[in-house]
Amino acid sequence: MMDVAVIITGPTGAVGIALINKLIQEGIYVYAVVRPESRRIQNIPIHPRVEIIRSDLLNLPQIKDMITRYCSVFFHLGWDGTFGDSRDDMYLQNKNVEYALTAVDLANDLGCTTFIGIGSQAEYGRVDCKLSGNTPVRPETGYGIAKYCAGRMTQILCRKYNIRHIWVRILSVYGPYDGEKTMVVSSIAKLLNGEKVLFTKGEQIWDFVYSVDAAEALYLLSQYGIDGKTYCLGSGNGVPLADYINIIHDVVNPEVSLGLGEIPYSQNQVMYLCADISELQKDTGFMPHTSFHDGIKLTKEWYEKSKFKNHPINQ
Repeated sequence: MMDVAVIITGPTGAVGIALINKLIQEGIYVYAVVRPESRRIQNIPIHPRVEIIRSDLLNLPQIKDMITRYCSVFFHLGWDGTFGDSRDDMYLQNKNVEYALTAVDLANDLGCTTFIGIGSQAEYGRVDCKLSGNTPVRPETGYGIAKYCAGRMTQILCRKYNIRHIWVRILSVYGPYDGEKTMVVSSIAKLLNGEKVLFTKGEQIWDFVYSVDAAEALYLLSQYGIDGKTYCLGSGNGVPLADYINIIHDVVNPEVSLGLGEIPYSQNQVMYLCADISELQKDTGFMPHTSFHDGIKLTKEWYEKSKFKNHPINQ
């Protein structure tokens, strides 16, 4: 069990909210660091063990005095420029590396003993095998390059401060509070509106993991993860993307026409994406529990109950 409190940056998305809920269940106090202008702040649970700190990543050093409890773990989920053209905004992505290092500095100042940073499958580029911490990295985007750089640099800085460092390369997470631009949420939205949704042929082998399962993995890593290790986080099962799409279609609105194969693959299309979670399982005992069918049902129910359509959650 972690001591007293933890701190989380980037807490308003699918993984962040699920992680906060998990930590609340475990009786842990959470400092949630949120951009002051974020509309997604409404996603954060209102709870006696959750304290919101309004700060952007640039100003992380200034929040030290706002944190009055001892924090044992620093979860760094915060990252600017995760979609579209911003992924190749080299100056922005370079700033993210600096923010990650600043997060380690803050973790040290707060007396944290563990730093958990969130990486991405983008660090690997295009591969044709299951992804593990030992898979060679060949990132092809500024985002992937910056994630890899942040992982290595924060590891070195954590070693200097004697902080346990764990880097987690997350594959495709979905669930409540996910962004409106993701394939899962945008498909749910269009299908509920009776719109035909267009896709590629969906021959890609893909690995989706439900946000609550991902949060469970992060919590377990905070307790049992090995210092200096890089873990891949997914379900561990590779399934053709078309199969996932058909499940979304069947759960959400099977009456709407589905446009599989009506969009061409991109020039640098990733055709295989699956996590090797054997090290994660060995070190923490993690097992994903939520089937894709059940996860989509829960995500659809969240979408229908929320005010998502009137409140852009990516801002």
